[in-house]
Amino acid sequence: MSGRYSEHDHEHYERPRRRTRPRTKDRPSYDDAVAGRVVTVDRGRFTLLVDGRTVMAMKSRPLGRKGVVVGDHVRIVGDTSGDDGSLARIVEVVERTTTLRRTADDDDPVERVIVSNADQLVVVTALADPEPRPRLIDRALVAAYDAGMAPLLCLTKADLADPETLLSTYRSLGVPWVVTQLKGEGAGDLSELRERLRGRTSVMVGHSGVGKSTLVNALVPQAHREVGIVNAVTGRGRHTSTSAYLLELPDGDGWIIDTPGIRSFGLAHVQPEQLIEAFPDLDEMTEDCPRGCTHGIDEPECGLDEAIARGEADVDRVTSFRRLLAARSISDY
Repeated sequence: MSGRYSEHDHEHYERPRRRTRPRTKDRPSYDDAVAGRVVTVDRGRFTLLVDGRTVMAMKSRPLGRKGVVVGDHVRIVGDTSGDDGSLARIVEVVERTTTLRRTADDDDPVERVIVSNADQLVVVTALADPEPRPRLIDRALVAAYDAGMAPLLCLTKADLADPETLLSTYRSLGVPWVVTQLKGEGAGDLSELRERLRGRTSVMVGHSGVGKSTLVNALVPQAHREVGIVNAVTGRGRHTSTSAYLLELPDGDGWIIDTPGIRSFGLAHVQPEQLIEAFPDLDEMTEDCPRGCTHGIDEPECGLDEAIARGEADVDRVTSFRRLLAARSISDY
């Protein structure tokens, strides 16, 4: 009967097809993409250096959740003129040589890449005003070794305290250092630091008030990084840099990456076996350690203790290494 549904009607029913674009496995080749390097990141916008000019860019949708950080070498398309109002698109992040990582705290499993493609970590610390924080230095060194970066201690305000007290703590680890000061004899001489930075990409880290921004401005006068002061009551500095920034040294002698003042380095991602690999002489002594040995001070039958007993290991070096191990779980505060 007309207007009534028959049980056979569904045999002739066809579901309306959705109007969609045909899927394809072909992806854009971006043959016309140009190379750039990320200088800084601000609220989803990326400042790039492309053939000596500054270009603003955003991340293209195909990159998805892939992070883009300061120091990344990228390929971009679109408007790469660098003119006011222009905006290019980052379509590829070139494979990184190194990644400096941290976690928010020691219980956070999520690693965050701070910067990439740097080969030296410069730990800037004042000898006084504010007082040095060895535990934070230790944790920064652990992060450097984990990233495969060479560490460098940069001690500031040498006119206020003797650097030997702090240096004696790190001498057995073989960590290189430079000493700088802004007052007194030899003030403002940065020749040794410049030599250590020459031809490298160096990340400068340190807690607020240690003089890091002052150093950056002295090394790269056009940087104009804001300089903070140390609170006379708390002895702590005020954060001045708000984001990491890549700067080229004069005459193209290298690059430095200035970072915001840090208060902690979460190291949940670092494992003992990764850390000891940074010390080949000690690593060789642990070949016969029991399975799961962390090489800490309380580990039974640890090869480091046996090497000390045989007179084959430097006691101070082993002690310093174990201090770094302990730093993985002891925060700066």
